[in-house]
Amino acid sequence: MESTRLPSERYSEFTPMSLLDRTWPDKRIVAAPRWLSTDLRDGNQSLASPMGPARKLAMFELLVTMGYKEIEVGFPVASRDDHDFVRLLIEEDRIPDDVWISVLVPARDELLRRTVESLRGAPRATIHVYNATAPMFREVVFGITRPECKDLAVQGTRLMMKYAERTLADCDLRYQYSPELFNETEPDFALDVCEAVMDTWEPGPDREMILNFPATVERSLPHVFADQIEWLSRSLARREHVCLSIHPHNDRGTGVASAELALLAGAERIEGCLFGNGERAGNVCLVTLGMNMVTHGVDPGIDFSNLDMIRDTVEYCNQMAVHPRHPYGGELVYTAFSGSHQDAIKKGLDDMSRRAEEAGVTPADLPWRMPYLPLDPADVGRTYEAVVRINSQSGKGGVAYVMGAHHGVDLPREEQRQFADLVQTHADAEGGEISPDRIAEIFQREYAPSHRRRIAARS
Repeated sequence: MESTRLPSERYSEFTPMSLLDRTWPDKRIVAAPRWLSTDLRDGNQSLASPMGPARKLAMFELLVTMGYKEIEVGFPVASRDDHDFVRLLIEEDRIPDDVWISVLVPARDELLRRTVESLRGAPRATIHVYNATAPMFREVVFGITRPECKDLAVQGTRLMMKYAERTLADCDLRYQYSPELFNETEPDFALDVCEAVMDTWEPGPDREMILNFPATVERSLPHVFADQIEWLSRSLARREHVCLSIHPHNDRGTGVASAELALLAGAERIEGCLFGNGERAGNVCLVTLGMNMVTHGVDPGIDFSNLDMIRDTVEYCNQMAVHPRHPYGGELVYTAFSGSHQDAIKKGLDDMSRRAEEAGVTPADLPWRMPYLPLDPADVGRTYEAVVRINSQSGKGGVAYVMGAHHGVDLPREEQRQFADLVQTHADAEGGEISPDRIAEIFQREYAPSHRRRIAARS
């Protein structure tokens, strides 16, 4: 086959801003940000089969149960389904007292009027207005100048306020503005637009404004996005009255890293989707971000204690499978097939049991310290039965673990190697995984009746 190469000369490196006195590298994440789930908007619009009412409601109820307090529920002017779902939540009083629903709308007069109208009767809501500010979109997509682009944002804010005053007087209303494609926008222009929008909204005490900065298409190394956020955080007027929000995508596969570095740089709120659903390579994954905090001893404020249920619900709602290797929630992420991994995990579990017995506590009461497993599977609703699985790559430690955990047989050390070699021979011959029951069959056929009785008694 003739080799080819990609035409890399057609592409150019993203030009970073210069921030030589950056401070974020020396900071740590010590508290959770505000979270917004956009599964029902950004996630839903990217699906081959967008959610119907039943799936939307299942997703909304999952997000509420997990503890999300800000939920973007749709784009009411994009489709009748989105509009009707917003109305269902309001008319059936399904919005909990501590939850803000959010709706998205472009900065266009008629669309703003209809969006505000869709929220009539809502107890709490955020109206999220956006317009694209990046040079390519100003020049190629819309054919507008910088002043015209800024005027769109200002007029959109002004019109939203006019319609909201008329329609949503009894609503606890929040306002959010996004300069779409912020990460590709000239920093001085992004700041200029945001300042003009703030001049219109007039944030102050008890009148917060959310400024949301999307990496709509991920273009740069994560540290470049962090520099952009730190520069903005320093430069914004009325900073104490602004919630600085980010909306990372995952086009380069580094959405999580971009979000975490942006938190160090001053971001206070993150928008994303469960398991990273969203346009193209997806939005930043809220599960990975939240669980990364857990494994560093920081409470994310979100309940991930039953990740299998969360994954099953997301798969039902999105009609898409979560990858089995997806961090924390994938089916195989707490499973070891490699012999050396299995041996280390078995020794780690044995050590934990010994230390717990010496301390007079259960293993769950001890700090987690385990080879190869950054998280205790039990803490997210997994069992230990699937931690070690046997195939032709497995070794004595894995086979010994299965015999002990599943069948109550503690193999002597000299017997572990001999039996592991036997199991490996069967695995090579049969192909694929060898189940615990199949391992017991091999053991019973090859070893003494005394062992056979021990397995039978265990069963």
